[in-house]
Amino acid sequence: MKNKVIIMFLACLTFCQSGCEENFEPNIYGSLSTTNFPTTYEDAEALMMSAYLPFQLLWSYNLSGTTQRQLYNPTGGTVKLFTATSDIMKPWTIGSWGAGWLEMSQANFNNTIYWGRGSNDNAPTDFEKIRDITRFTQIIGILQDSEFLSEEERNALVGETRLLRGLLMYYLMHVYGPVPVIVDPALASNIEVQQELVRPSLDEMTQYITDDLEFAIANLTDDQPNGRYTKDYAMFALMKHSLNEGNHMDGYYQKAINLYGQLSSSGYSLYQEGSEDAYANLFKQANKFNSEIIMAVSVSENGNGQGPNGSFNPWSYYLAPADAAPYDANGNPTPFEYGKGWAQVYNVSADFYNTFEEGDNRANTILTSYTREDTEGNLEVIDSDDLQDHWNGYIVNKYPIESDTQWQPTDFPIARWADVLLMYAEAVARNTQSVPTGEALDAVNKVRERAGLGPLTGDAVSSYEGFMDALIMERGHELFFEGKRKIDLIRFEKYREYTEMYKGLEPTHQYMPLPNYAVEEAARYGYDLEQTFQRDNF
Repeated sequence: MKNKVIIMFLACLTFCQSGCEENFEPNIYGSLSTTNFPTTYEDAEALMMSAYLPFQLLWSYNLSGTTQRQLYNPTGGTVKLFTATSDIMKPWTIGSWGAGWLEMSQANFNNTIYWGRGSNDNAPTDFEKIRDITRFTQIIGILQDSEFLSEEERNALVGETRLLRGLLMYYLMHVYGPVPVIVDPALASNIEVQQELVRPSLDEMTQYITDDLEFAIANLTDDQPNGRYTKDYAMFALMKHSLNEGNHMDGYYQKAINLYGQLSSSGYSLYQEGSEDAYANLFKQANKFNSEIIMAVSVSENGNGQGPNGSFNPWSYYLAPADAAPYDANGNPTPFEYGKGWAQVYNVSADFYNTFEEGDNRANTILTSYTREDTEGNLEVIDSDDLQDHWNGYIVNKYPIESDTQWQPTDFPIARWADVLLMYAEAVARNTQSVPTGEALDAVNKVRERAGLGPLTGDAVSSYEGFMDALIMERGHELFFEGKRKIDLIRFEKYREYTEMYKGLEPTHQYMPLPNYAVEEAARYGYDLEQTFQRDNF
């Protein structure tokens, strides 16, 4: 027990210097030592807060002995894993920081089996996060056994930790398929159990996630500082999870519908300020945590990628060209007046861009040309005709450069009301196997109206298949570069088809194969850890 407490103490001490009591800004929780930890509510809260480490936006973290990339880190998080690997982005061939960058943008997962334990920019291995799951389970056990906490305090802290554990399991399942996890605190320190490296069934893994999210919903409130996860965010996560798994779990589509009913009473609405610019405006600094944002990675003013300074926002460095000019030939400011990128690693495929309907305001957050400045200060307009000479796809300006600071002060959204509306329509359609009507169809049309478009017509409202085809494209246009696309395409059974259509390449696998070291380690313990996983209809 003493060794476990020491490990927990070291992990928590690291995080307690970078807490999130207000916008994830630095905050020290109490005095921790191996003899007094935890004995107060503040200690217990600090212990729970260590579970937020994978969810901050930093360069890296180390919670369980191996350097890992956070879930929203641009070099290895959800956008790299679920957007770059999807139909939205062309492969990055103009420049490269290593084979892994190119392979991920090609949806080529053949070489991921050779990636090591540590996650880095070139090889964002996530399998070691199963050890973080075990760490979270240990934290849950310690909190459950903390007699100094009231029942309400205990359940709230356990609920928040279980939400974080459920989210991390959700993320891992969509990278690799079901992975070995320990969710029983009584087994979390058992070495023999830790060596049982076998995949659970899809149903089992689905239920682990559901149980955690439902416990969080039952015990969390929405009275949390910005950046701390809430009951509403837990409901959003369970709604998404229920949609993803409804084809093999009885009642999950209805569960998603019921969650929409609960979220509808929370007062969220589509952000509308700015008329035709409303979509672009909702991502700007001045509109943080607006009426549409259910949850976002809350960025600290002092954030610089290091843990003690809170989350930061480096996205512009990966979206903007390194040779972008601040002013055009007439002296007018460009979108890069306040800065430019390191390299335009991420892009929007021209073929995908062409799927936007005429008049769709969301397409305005994608730049099809820019003013280039060479090393001698000469200016040149690079338009779509010069596409392959300077960049692989169009420029994502959804997260604009708004200040001349090194890092941008804008939050990174991870749950929006627009997504809820689209999920609701999908849940009703899947539950009835028909085109939704009434409020559910209106939900899609509200999202389209904010984008400057009319309601769905034609085959989109006359057949179930036509509606679902329209809905998956609507989700792509609304949620591009929010780290959701590959998960959506797999759910709609369109991953191979659409990736080939718009990226120009077929994905090698539906899910990333597990690394060889994990399979070999399991074999040494006498277990058969299946390297690949695939759902039906890939």
